[in-house]
Amino acid sequence: MSKAANRLLVTGANGFVGQPLCAGATRRGLQVFGAVRSACELPAGVEPLIIGAVDGETDWAAALCGVDAVIHLAARVHVMKEAAAEPLAEFLKVNLHGTANLARQAARAGVKRFVYVSSIKVNGEATHDGCKITENDTPAPQDPYGISKWDAEQALHRIAGETGLEIVIVRPPLVYGANVKGNFEQMLKMLAKRFPLPLASAHNQRSLVYVENLVDGLIACATLPAAAGKTYLISDGEDISTPDLLKRLGAAMGCPAKLFPCPHALLKLAGRLTGKSAAIERLLGSLQIDSGEIRRELDWEPPHTLQQGLQATAEWYRRTHRL
Repeated sequence: MSKAANRLLVTGANGFVGQPLCAGATRRGLQVFGAVRSACELPAGVEPLIIGAVDGETDWAAALCGVDAVIHLAARVHVMKEAAAEPLAEFLKVNLHGTANLARQAARAGVKRFVYVSSIKVNGEATHDGCKITENDTPAPQDPYGISKWDAEQALHRIAGETGLEIVIVRPPLVYGANVKGNFEQMLKMLAKRFPLPLASAHNQRSLVYVENLVDGLIACATLPAAAGKTYLISDGEDISTPDLLKRLGAAMGCPAKLFPCPHALLKLAGRLTGKSAAIERLLGSLQIDSGEIRRELDWEPPHTLQQGLQATAEWYRRTHRL
């Protein structure tokens, strides 16, 4: 980013990715404004901006004043227990209409670059036979969350064509690190309780991204000229099977994983009976991405290895749960 372009707006600044992103950007000397729905504590040096709900009607004028780049994290995220009567409509309200509204206002305010954090779910839910997803693959979202993210990406490209706003899209796979929630946190809880887990027979491979690696990549996308107009997949660069993931986490937590084999057909049946088919598929199936393009084009390398990220996550969990 040029000397004049040093003011960054981060939406969802108090979230799992937003907090370390704000901290990382301030350490790099950027002036960071953190957009949040309501009053909360943000990392030192970040100026909070309360904007309320994010949708097609949100007024971003005050938040965008003098801003050079936006990193848009705020979203309705994938949930394990969906309660909405019409999930797609709820996802579109925030992820499509809220994003397009922000981008149009950003362009009018003179913002140069807009980095959108999308999801690998735009490309689908699984890979097979060692094939890895690339940026050139045809999008194939399969759930309301993935569809809403893909719709938002297309809307952003239209806005870029109309206004000249520089769009950068980043599609991460599962993100882990301190304060992680969802299925990854559930794995940590089961390891901590030393539950025997029927996953020894899984021979899958999955790409992950440590939150601090994602943060570093997002800052590169916001600041480097070569990123303008690009879509990038991002990962730690080392894929891992579910059994190996559990073994590494368990060892780092001081709670060795207790794994035993179980036929996949039986696990999938249990998933159907308990309404957790999607979670079982993620534990057994593969989802691999090729993150070579961001490395080649931006000369970017993740600052942390997969092992370092898992170790840091395990240490956070041990510390916060007093294991």
